[in-house]
Amino acid sequence: MQTAGFDRKNISSIRPVFDRDRPKLYIETYGCQMNVNDSEVVAAIMQNAGYSVTKDIGDANLILINTCSVRDNAEQRIWGRLEYFRLEKKKRPDVSIGVIGCMAERLKESLLENNVVDIVSGPDAYRELPKLVEKTESGQKGINVLLSRDETYADISPVRLDKTGVTAFISIMRGCNNVCAFCVVPYTRGGERSRNPETVIRELKELSDNGYKEVTLLGQNVDSYSWNGVAFADLLATVAESTPDMRIRFSTSHPKDMTDNVLKTMAKYDNICNYIHLPVQSGSTSILQSMNRKYTREEYLQRIETIRKIIPDCAISTDIIAGFCGETQKDHEDTLSLMREVGYDFAYMFKYSERPNTKAARQFRDDVPEEVKVKRLMEIIDLQSELSLASHKKDIGSTLEVLVEDTSKRSENDLCGRTPQNKMVVFPKENRKIGDLIKVKIIACTQATLKGK
Repeated sequence: MQTAGFDRKNISSIRPVFDRDRPKLYIETYGCQMNVNDSEVVAAIMQNAGYSVTKDIGDANLILINTCSVRDNAEQRIWGRLEYFRLEKKKRPDVSIGVIGCMAERLKESLLENNVVDIVSGPDAYRELPKLVEKTESGQKGINVLLSRDETYADISPVRLDKTGVTAFISIMRGCNNVCAFCVVPYTRGGERSRNPETVIRELKELSDNGYKEVTLLGQNVDSYSWNGVAFADLLATVAESTPDMRIRFSTSHPKDMTDNVLKTMAKYDNICNYIHLPVQSGSTSILQSMNRKYTREEYLQRIETIRKIIPDCAISTDIIAGFCGETQKDHEDTLSLMREVGYDFAYMFKYSERPNTKAARQFRDDVPEEVKVKRLMEIIDLQSELSLASHKKDIGSTLEVLVEDTSKRSENDLCGRTPQNKMVVFPKENRKIGDLIKVKIIACTQATLKGK
């Protein structure tokens, strides 16, 4: 499986290369949108090292699993998946298996002790993957989990692994400086560093030239973006002007950092989608203080009020954690009341999962009983179901712009796509195709989906 000396001319492409004469890379991705984009960076690096991409694990010479450490449940899924890979290695002892990403950074020793894992690579070491693979060919383990203060992979054009070629992610920055008490990301991804805006525009135009219709700008906290005096609002305006025919989204925002300038930029450009993901985590000021979120309940609600004022039709989603250390019933009720006051369009909801070495693990006791966490989480989910349904009911009878993204999972005769407010719409296919931007009249809904014609 030697790749040294491989002719690399004309290999670079934003599309996967499928070539039976090259060694094959199979990659699985777990976790956030940033991990999806990271897998595309890895695919580009390995493609330029002489590999081609395969969707068949049984055909792979190299199997990589891109991991998430945000919650314990995510890590347990990865350990289970490695047991499956063990069976694959029994059938084909020459296959190399690598764990990359956040879990690789956090659990490097445990992973290396697992005799199925040959390669361990942290999020800032992907350029070294070809060398790590070469090590395994001589019977050694390949490991690099060094964090970087400046790595952004800005010069690499990611190989887009999605099948539709309609939407894509662009990472505008990496790492996080916020050190929320519950979060492992600063320890697995390092500190914040932003990309040169010129490289962002280059990647954006590559996508536009290849027919993509929508892009999401990614960062752990996009509002902290900063490059030689260029703030996030400036970058957002430049992106919108550079490709006026493309929809622009971004994620994730931090309530303490989102400026009015960002909101005014969104309002100014029609191709910036009126949708903001603004994690609150808790509706209790005392819990927010314990979480080290650096804003109060009142300050968060003031941000919501400003969003509604500047962008009246903006959809808002959030993240909520149930059962954080020290959370009382009153704190939980504060979260429920804040949800009602904001009226979120949708939310990502979880029960607290202690992550080793975080501030919460070092300073607090995980003292909310599991059954209480589950009960509170179910109350949050039930309330959000009501709010999502109410949000969707308001759209019945209106005509909305929808970007067609795919065939419906439930019927070959239906297509699906999203509105600028990030709401999923299902409608009859008729003569429409993936990538079309169309008008759909909303005739019905569920809590999760709009139905139209």
